[in-house]
Amino acid sequence: MKRWPLWLAGLGAAAATAAAGRPAHGIVSEASPPTAGPGRVLVIPIRGPIEPALLYIVRRGARLAADSYEVRAVVFALDTPGGQLDAAEKIIRAIQQIRAPKYAWVERQAISAGALIALAAERIYMAPGSVIGDALPILALPLVGVQDMPDDLKEKVVSATAALARAAAQQGGHDPAVAEAMVRNDVELKIGDELIKPAGRLLTLTDREAARRVGPEQRPLLSAGTVPNLAELLAQAGLRDARVEEMPITAAERLARWVQMLSALFLLLGIGGIYLEVKTPGFGLPGIVGILALAVFFWGHHVAGLAGYEDLALIVIGAILLGVELWLPGFGVPGLLGSAALIAGLVLAMVERPAGGWLPAPRDLGPALVNLALGAGGVAAAGWLIGRWLPRTPAYGALVLTASTSRVSGFTAATTMADLTGREGVALTDLRPSGTARLDGRRIDVVADGEFIPAGTSVRVVRVEGFRVVVTRRGDEEAVS
Repeated sequence: MKRWPLWLAGLGAAAATAAAGRPAHGIVSEASPPTAGPGRVLVIPIRGPIEPALLYIVRRGARLAADSYEVRAVVFALDTPGGQLDAAEKIIRAIQQIRAPKYAWVERQAISAGALIALAAERIYMAPGSVIGDALPILALPLVGVQDMPDDLKEKVVSATAALARAAAQQGGHDPAVAEAMVRNDVELKIGDELIKPAGRLLTLTDREAARRVGPEQRPLLSAGTVPNLAELLAQAGLRDARVEEMPITAAERLARWVQMLSALFLLLGIGGIYLEVKTPGFGLPGIVGILALAVFFWGHHVAGLAGYEDLALIVIGAILLGVELWLPGFGVPGLLGSAALIAGLVLAMVERPAGGWLPAPRDLGPALVNLALGAGGVAAAGWLIGRWLPRTPAYGALVLTASTSRVSGFTAATTMADLTGREGVALTDLRPSGTARLDGRRIDVVADGEFIPAGTSVRVVRVEGFRVVVTRRGDEEAVS
């Protein structure tokens, strides 16, 4: 987590931020001594896909739990279909550092990465009709979908995920074999003489199946019980009198989660809009859309705890260098440095960096590079499609001048002034060195050739350079030539 202070502003939302200089995970606390009373139970919601922005929310909840001895327990309200494995692993690490008793309450589903997070709690309760399990890792690419992994890579990923599941179960006091059966479909789960799961299937449990008692000791398979609501959970946990406080999720944090999940789309709009603006004269809608898209992209990742001010500085420096390159011929050092700074700023804004460090872990760079590639690739694909198909559409005629402008069609070029060479006239204004002269009865803008010529002086045209008419005093043209 970057140690820059986080601001949560925009779209009418405001949020409180943590104090600067906090530890990497914000769990160590110097709270005041405990006070008498029933205390309170902090509910941390883990709803929706598991992704890096959710990690920031969980860590904020962990700090709230650590900053007060009044917190007697923490309940994680789970309703998630799963998500990114690396984000789930970091959430598990954050949960394991909370000192207060930890409970997981599966409201509807805790699938895949959500099941692994539930295993980190010391007790798991489930609502009627809820399910948990199916934590087999898969390869899902944005805009592509689920892809098959090579056997060697699949075994490597599954083995690591199974180890994470067993470790989470051991920390939470659950059966590691049950956790591994959620990840591996090639293992058989048998407790005592009872076959829980045959080989060839992943373990996914309903609330009743998770709460059934198995083995000689008749221990619950996974769940401590099925409860219809949070009040019943607290009653069974002996916390009936505790004050329940659900950690608020601000509107800015909700929006930031969507911005983070749609990173590739905002990069596509940002890069594409700025590219179109550079290729067209003036400043218009594409530039406005591009700047707004990149601003929302950075703001969302900043709120999510990923982007810091150093990333914004890289993006701004890169834009300035690319702007300098536009005024120079060819493509040189400013363009190369600007491109590198812009790419580095966009990538680093999408990844988390450890406290005290500047460079992220290599494994965290993968999703960020994929999002950047999708954004740049989308711009290239859109440009190709527009160039190929737009000329065939009726809208093309309204956007582009297609009529012939040849001499045969009645069009002529601007009047040339080359025939003025050698003509004589009078300077109507002082030529310092530019001014106006009368030549062939016409007022024409002229430039004196290296000397001041006062008004009223007779002049002669010595040469014409495009639309630049150069004159000198009459009688001086031989010296000029």
